[in-house]
Amino acid sequence: MELRDYLHAVTTAPSLEALWAGHCAQMTAFGFDRLIYGRTQFRTETSLGDPEDFLILTNHDSAYMRPFFDDRLYLQAPMVRWALENEGACSWGHVSEMLRRGALTEGEMKVLEFNQKMAVTAGYTISFHSPNPRQKDALALTARAGLTQEEADEIWAEHGHDIRLMNDVVHLRIMALPYTHPRRSLTPRQREALQWVGDGKTTQDIALLMGLTVATVEKHLRLAREALVVETTAQAVLKATLTNQMYRSEG
Repeated sequence: MELRDYLHAVTTAPSLEALWAGHCAQMTAFGFDRLIYGRTQFRTETSLGDPEDFLILTNHDSAYMRPFFDDRLYLQAPMVRWALENEGACSWGHVSEMLRRGALTEGEMKVLEFNQKMAVTAGYTISFHSPNPRQKDALALTARAGLTQEEADEIWAEHGHDIRLMNDVVHLRIMALPYTHPRRSLTPRQREALQWVGDGKTTQDIALLMGLTVATVEKHLRLAREALVVETTAQAVLKATLTNQMYRSEG
């Protein structure tokens, strides 16, 4: 797809699912057929936050993703370390250079061995800029099996400018689209109650506006806190806003 047509498709994608499917197809056309996009909005100096709060998009199969995430291999992945410390795009030749210098930790060597076993050996990582120190977004582009890193670098030399632009725009679009987490989602009533809290209404006000009893409103707010795994309603409003659940069309 031509760059202009692609950007139009991205900016008009009706859902995160449609956006991601189209992006994976476009990257496959360049030779990068397996992608992982990851985001945390709850990073601290010592943690990336609760993995349940991550936004992860991928077309890798479960044979790769289960060990990589369930066994927390990502915490020791050398390109994840690079992404957390840098912004921009980086060839996976960076890992080979670290290996040559003996700069990989024992845990990073374990990840490298796992990746080699799964034919995840060549590609690029993009670390996106964020003005929020608690947010980090990155995307790993794995070259199709059989391509060497030198061949991936040649693809990047020819098309890297367009690939980077496409991924930057996709990243911005992902941030704008709502994401329904299977275990962090709100019901319409819970969302409406939080919206009124965000507008500064009291529980009594919300009961009147929603045509409910105060006890029922309190129940919706409690269930919203439980769904979002937070302790206070103020935290629930913040978390729902950060995950684009606060104001969204139910259609």
